Amino acid sequence: VQLQASGGGLVQAGGSLRLSCEASGRTLRLYGVGWFRQAPGKEREFVAAISSSGISTYYSDPVKGRFTISRENAQNTVRLQMDSLTPEDTALYYCAASRSGGGSGQYFEYDYWGQGTQVTVSS
Repeated sequence: VQLQASGGGLVQAGGSLRLSCEASGRTLRLYGVGWFRQAPGKEREFVAAISSSGISTYYSDPVKGRFTISRENAQNTVRLQMDSLTPEDTALYYCAASRSGGGSGQYFEYDYWGQGTQVTVSS
């Protein structure tokens, strides 16, 4: 499966962005999907994940209550709605797919990665 992440951009603090992870090659419903981010000089960080069924979702503590991950199966896409953004959310955001299907916060459990989309939040 090939993944294409999009939707990043420049936004002021308190604003919103919606990221999309669109799959091609296979249906994304077969995979658990996660979002990770990496800021300059920092390690890659788990953001959110959703199980293949869409029933289970997982969030890291810094984004809980502000970000929402969801599936749009008709578009073979997973979305990440990001609200109440802060400068600390500035990073390159990656989506990834896991054959295990369960949704995971561990980057090594993901088999396929998309290219990153840059999110920059100004203060």
